[in-house]
Amino acid sequence: MTEQQAHRFERGTDGPKVIVTGVDGSDSSLRAAAYASGLARRQGALLAIVYVQPVLAAGAALGAPVANATEEIAQDLVTQIRESMERIKGIFDIRWEFHTFRGDPYSGLVKAADDLKADAVVVGASEQAGHRFVGSVAVRLVKAGRWPVTVVP
Repeated sequence: MTEQQAHRFERGTDGPKVIVTGVDGSDSSLRAAAYASGLARRQGALLAIVYVQPVLAAGAALGAPVANATEEIAQDLVTQIRESMERIKGIFDIRWEFHTFRGDPYSGLVKAADDLKADAVVVGASEQAGHRFVGSVAVRLVKAGRWPVTVVP
């Protein structure tokens, strides 16, 4: 075997093994999940889909059924994801899991990526105008510098 053969790059064998994607029901998060699922399929990676249920202390203090609403969103997302995966069954084989965390989206995605030993994180671009000044979840994840982060528009 020549030295060149010993160091030959093998396409598809050195990619990520766990890809975390954050979903919240927004169009950009669903596009990010679609992008991440394609990446996971091509790399043979586990796709970890994460929904972070917001903790709204002020709403809860006023008696609003916040926990029930966020649980309904989580269940709706699981249903949408299962339906999407069922449509591609037999065409594409993707290993995936759905996880929910409570808290702010940034901290929840960091916890998920750490707990799952993520090799990559894929999120949608923020659709909120104020994030240009304060910083979006995506920008904060990039600044953390702990994983490669892909931001899908």
